[in-house]
Amino acid sequence: IPRYIRLKPGLMEIESDLNCPLNKLDWLPGFFSIPSTIPIASTISYRSGKIYGMDAASGAAVMALNISSGDHILDLCAAPGAKLCMLSDLLGSSGSLTGVDIAKHRLAACRTMLQKYALGNRCRLFIADGTTFSLLPVRFTDWNSKRLWSDRKKNARKAPELIFYGRDSGVVGLHRSELGYDKVLVDAECTHDGSFKHIQKFEYWGWGTLQRRLLDAERTDNLMHLQLKLLSNGFRLLKAGGSLVYSTCSLTTSQNEDVVEQFLSENTSAVLEEIDAADSWHCRSGRIPKTLRFDPKTSQTSGLFIAKLKKV
Repeated sequence: IPRYIRLKPGLMEIESDLNCPLNKLDWLPGFFSIPSTIPIASTISYRSGKIYGMDAASGAAVMALNISSGDHILDLCAAPGAKLCMLSDLLGSSGSLTGVDIAKHRLAACRTMLQKYALGNRCRLFIADGTTFSLLPVRFTDWNSKRLWSDRKKNARKAPELIFYGRDSGVVGLHRSELGYDKVLVDAECTHDGSFKHIQKFEYWGWGTLQRRLLDAERTDNLMHLQLKLLSNGFRLLKAGGSLVYSTCSLTTSQNEDVVEQFLSENTSAVLEEIDAADSWHCRSGRIPKTLRFDPKTSQTSGLFIAKLKKV
């Protein structure tokens, strides 16, 4: 399959730097395909923050949220940061973006990306467990990016740790009826069996570890439990009328349709939504109506499952 890149909004095509033609995707704005052999990390355009390396299927998950000006957005599993940056680009100069991840080093990589692409003004990043994170937008006045490290470390067990606070993040949700996020993205931890980039790592890890890393039944059961908890908490933090996108890069039904079905059976205020933009996407329907699946054969992308839910 080809490699995909996303251009920073407002930039012209940069074929001369990449030394290859850019093939514009007719179904996903701002995305281009290039030969898989092109090493974009060594190009000036990538190092200077003009292009992003991002699979088109991942871009579709972000587009499914239908970001509007002024939205307050929660990215509950933000690392490694490509979707976070795309959300920030779409958000523009109003609203706010909150990124959460449990791994400090991975969230630090998100912070680096925001700084590299000059996107951090309306973003804040918290090291926290996505299954229990509970800070609604109105609570952000509790935090200050200039707090001493010793103070943050002392309180780490009591509350999420703030590691990045954009100067225009602001305070939102001043009225009780406004509490909650307008849009939530839950790109949940999974076995990554649909990700070409992840599967290629077995060349280094050794193919003998495939059973333990991808196929172990106990690990899969634990992941399904985690995915359901992430989805449930993300939905809890969503305001009435808001939209949530649940996605994984697994090809299995157990980590996707099964999780969504169990969640819907336990949450009567959740309904699946049609994804309007998907009419032109190169994907197929999931086992559940209104859910979508990307895969190498159908989409010429890595595998990805997408479900969009609304809180009624």
